[in-house]
Amino acid sequence: MEEEIKYKPGSNVKIYLLLFLLVPVFFLLDLFVGSYYIPISKILQSIFNPATSEPQIITIIREFRIPKAITAILAGSALSVAGLQMQTIFRNPLAGPDILGISSGASLGVALLVLSAGTLFGAGINSIAGSWGIAGAAWIGAGAILLLIILISARIRDIMTILILGILISSGIIAIVNILQYFSNESMLKSFVIWTMGSLGSVTNSQLAVLLPSVLTGIIIAWFSSKSLDAFLLGENYARSMGMNIRFARSMIFLSTCILAGSITAFCGPIGFIGIAVPHIARMLTGTARHGKLIPVSILIGALVMLLSDIISQLPGSEKILPINAVTSLLGIPVVIWLIFRNKKIGYL
Repeated sequence: MEEEIKYKPGSNVKIYLLLFLLVPVFFLLDLFVGSYYIPISKILQSIFNPATSEPQIITIIREFRIPKAITAILAGSALSVAGLQMQTIFRNPLAGPDILGISSGASLGVALLVLSAGTLFGAGINSIAGSWGIAGAAWIGAGAILLLIILISARIRDIMTILILGILISSGIIAIVNILQYFSNESMLKSFVIWTMGSLGSVTNSQLAVLLPSVLTGIIIAWFSSKSLDAFLLGENYARSMGMNIRFARSMIFLSTCILAGSITAFCGPIGFIGIAVPHIARMLTGTARHGKLIPVSILIGALVMLLSDIISQLPGSEKILPINAVTSLLGIPVVIWLIFRNKKIGYL
């Protein structure tokens, strides 16, 4: 067990205030960037005084840019908290929804629903099942893989071995998804391939109505599990000595992770490296490993990173949009490498 990083008593308050100020700034910048130029004054006018704004601008802002920016906030928050929980429960700095195969499991659930059903009925994603159906398929897929990881961790105590097995499981799932793609029809294959690249702009208002309560539910569960997460850092024996129900606490943490990672994967596609990089940034900024402080900071940093990624993906001045997964990878990989070189050992408490 490593010693907790020292920090000044008032430093966390300044960090919270700075992050709270930056989120709305980046949110407004995300609304400003797009293929169709809209001045900031007209954006604010369409939000706060729509009666005097142009109908075309209102449609662009309210139907497209605001839902996309909200989706970015939800995606960054959810993946960051999911990654934080996985790093804690497995006591591994490289654990995350994408590395352990949880996001791949969610992708498999969506692939089985979309590609298989699409081949049978020749219908599109939205007509195969509603938004809850897509989310449910992702939750089941993520939960199945997470359950498999739990069973493996019960038999194998070496964390690095579990991590390697998680990567192998993820590779196996990707192989199954590739087989499903091979036998699917052309129209469904195109839709699914675009989905795998990751997109924030494809989330409709009806899907956002499902995504928002799902992410909030997962985050609330994580918040109420913060003391359990702190106890897990000291080992299961210590947690039992405190009178904690290990099985129930672990189940709640896994349930939260499945909801968070599964929901984002269902509607935005697989998005990598956010769940790995952001929790480490939160630890460094707060100087603590206590989850009561780490969870809100991870939420804010995750939202900022995803908003920044969305701004970059839109290639200001161009009508083309980069896959969000490519942008998060390019941003996340250097952060992880820098963290490894800066801290040879990444402590937790």
